[in-house]
Amino acid sequence: MSSSIAAAPDRLLPSDPGTRAIARNLLELVQDLPIISPHGHVDPAMLASDTPFPDPASLLVTPDHYVKRLIHASGVPMDRLVLGTSPDVDARSIWREFCKAWPLFDGTASGYWLRSEFEHVFELREEISEATADATFESLQRRLNEPSFRPRQLFKDFNIEVLATTDDPMDDLRFHAEIAADKSFEGRVLPTFRPDAYLNIAHPDWVENVDKLIGEAGDGASGYAGYLAALENRRDYFIKHGAVSADHGVLTPRTLKLDRAEAERLFVKARCGEASAEDRDIFEAHMMYESARMSVQDGLVMTLHPGSFRNHHLPSFEKFGADTGHDIPFPVSYTEAVRPVLQDFGTAPDFNFILFTMDETVFSRELAPLAGFYPSVYIGAPWWFLDAPDAMLRFRSAVTETAGFSRSSGFIDDTRAFCSIPARHDASRRIEASFLARLVAEHRVSEERAAELIVDVVDAAPRRAFKL
Repeated sequence: MSSSIAAAPDRLLPSDPGTRAIARNLLELVQDLPIISPHGHVDPAMLASDTPFPDPASLLVTPDHYVKRLIHASGVPMDRLVLGTSPDVDARSIWREFCKAWPLFDGTASGYWLRSEFEHVFELREEISEATADATFESLQRRLNEPSFRPRQLFKDFNIEVLATTDDPMDDLRFHAEIAADKSFEGRVLPTFRPDAYLNIAHPDWVENVDKLIGEAGDGASGYAGYLAALENRRDYFIKHGAVSADHGVLTPRTLKLDRAEAERLFVKARCGEASAEDRDIFEAHMMYESARMSVQDGLVMTLHPGSFRNHHLPSFEKFGADTGHDIPFPVSYTEAVRPVLQDFGTAPDFNFILFTMDETVFSRELAPLAGFYPSVYIGAPWWFLDAPDAMLRFRSAVTETAGFSRSSGFIDDTRAFCSIPARHDASRRIEASFLARLVAEHRVSEERAAELIVDVVDAAPRRAFKL
């Protein structure tokens, strides 16, 4: 089948025979290292309950915005890709749409990952095509029904050591507690504090969220004081349940330090529904500063994910909700935006500030120089549209000449698609081997040093950046 491309032992390695031989040796050093996944979107309930995956479409198509968006771009209405939209749309019909669209994925990162999953996880032998849609659905369904294909067994088979989820600040984290208490479970599943809906006053539920936050975690205080106290208390709750980071999905990386009276004035204005668009931007920027202050105080790693115009197609958002494939990148600038935080906390002991971008022009122009000076700054791995083979090579080339290898976060899979995790990490390891092999072939790094570097980049870097 065409997915046999994913079985080629030299996939993603350099085409030059001599450089490829070096890359093979480097890859061998890291190929079997455990997976460290410190940022992603897997549902912890799946691992706590260990329930079987329902069907191929629900596992491989509907949760993956990379997949849905490209099928939709070919002219397939989103209604045909979302369960429950009409009686004639079910898992099998969605799978048929995917198989019909399969040729569209040639050359894409998601196509590569899917081929790898079909080959190495599902051991699928049939060709994916419109003609074989029902046969491949049934083959995959039989595999999903096997006891060995439960989430916990796959977690073990994938050799995952650490998996971080992304969680609402008011989540009781009971699934994390269940997993942590289960002595038979090997590995760590860590919550991540994600307070966007409580910091961004443009969020439609912000007032309701804040009222609940203060009421349940504000220690009896009210207003802005209760708000800050509640955020700090919930962060502490997450830390007690194993969290190592707080993640912030923001429109821009802007940070701003307001005096207490001005921050409180904006907070009151927002709760009354009177905040302007400028007020909203200023308050969120200030809360990024406050979040950095809290990270210095409690030790949570602070990660920043800006630059996505979320829900770009309003009709799709209104009908199908968020994360349905129409979030679009736009340019960002970091140097002035994060200066308020770095002025006060850039050299603070034990503060780790990981900066991500979907604007790859920022890698060499701003992020590498920032990380090359401030001890707190780490460069986030290529993320969302950039987590692809050629883009990862461009990233490594762009940042390394200024910041070296030690100032990056390690690979971040950032996925909801659980079965793609090993494929994504394998691709990253092959790209790192390819990049280092070129440096060795060009006599820029010795082969002995490259062997040390690839282990550091794959294993030590995420542990260092996320304090694991």
